Formats: sequence, structure tokens, C-alpha cells
Amino acid sequence: MATKKAQTKKATTNKAAAKKAPEKKAATSKSTSSSESQSVVAADPDAATGLREFMVESLKDIYWAEKALTKAIPKMAKNATSENLRKGLNTHLEETKGQVTRLEEAFQMLGKKAQAKKCEAMEGLIKEANSIMSETKKGMVRDAGIIAAAQKIEHYEIATYGTLCAFAKALGENDLAQKLHKSLEEEKNADQTLTNAAYNDINVQAIT
Repeated sequence: MATKKAQTKKATTNKAAAKKAPEKKAATSKSTSSSESQSVVAADPDAATGLREFMVESLKDIYWAEKALTKAIPKMAKNATSENLRKGLNTHLEETKGQVTRLEEAFQMLGKKAQAKKCEAMEGLIKEANSIMSETKKGMVRDAGIIAAAQKIEHYEIATYGTLCAFAKALGENDLAQKLHKSLEEEKNADQTLTNAAYNDINVQAIT
């Protein structure tokens, strides 16, 4: 009799557990669905709907960035101690001014008015450059910091121009792609110049 009661109790327990299990699974599913909906970014009312439109918005972004750099680069050059570094920065400053003009021509090629849209990424990189200069004594250590900050900027620009070239080619805008590719090559050369300055001279002298 005791054995029969035990079996009946076990069966009742198993049935109760079976009923609870689906409820737990449903709760987990609901939680996952809520999490996924929170991670979906809602599009702005004027969000781009095609690649050409998105490319134009990206041009506005880098146009702002290049114009901002025409003010940021002289500050970095003024705070540099190495003559080679100052020379390299000033040379790229002139290239940057040319890139601003090139972007204005790019807008014209697309039948658009040249407009700048605040580039959050570049704003952050310029702020970081200023922070690095304030955290280092003027000399080779600051020069090393300026190179580090400048190369982060160059890498962002290389990625941006590379992407814009790819967009232009995909849209059949080959002349535009060639124009933007000139800026891409200038950014790559500037990055290499900074690398050479760091490895050949400044990083070693910055060691204390």
C-alpha cells in the first residue's frame, strides 16, 4: 500500500513539473523578444533609403571632418617639437585643404550643394588629440602622443574614403570614385609618414 501511495505521489509531482516547464519557456521567449525589440534602432524620418542618398550623407560627414581638421592640424603642429613631425603635419594640412575643395567638387558632380554634417567620430578624435597633448609634457613624449592621435585620425579617414570609393563604383560614378581615390592615397601616405617619424626617431627618444 505504501509503495502504491509513493508511486501516485511521484506521478502527481511529475505532472506538476510538466505543467510548469512550458510556462518557463514562454517567459524566456517573451524576455528574448523584448530584448530584441529594444536593440532595434528606429530610423529617423529623413533616413536614407538608397545607397546614393547614403553616400551623399557620408560625403557631408567627411566634409565636416576635413574642415574641422584644417583647424586641428595647425594646433598639433604648433605643439610638436620634432621638425620632421611639424613638417609632415603642415604638408598634410595643405593636402587637407585640397581635400575640402575636392569634396566640394564631388558634391557638384552629383548635382548637390556642398553641405557639412557634424561628424561625431572626428569630433571625438580631435578631442582625444587635445586631451593627449594636455596629458604630456612638450617634447618627444608629446610628439609620440601627437603621432598616435594623428594616426587614429588617418585610419578613420582611410576607412571613410575607401568606403566612399566603393559606393561610387557600385553606383557607376567612376569619375567620382577616381576623385575620392586621390584623397584616399593622400591619407595612406600621411599615415606612412607618421609611422616613419615614430619608428625612425620619436618613439626611441621618448623613452625615459
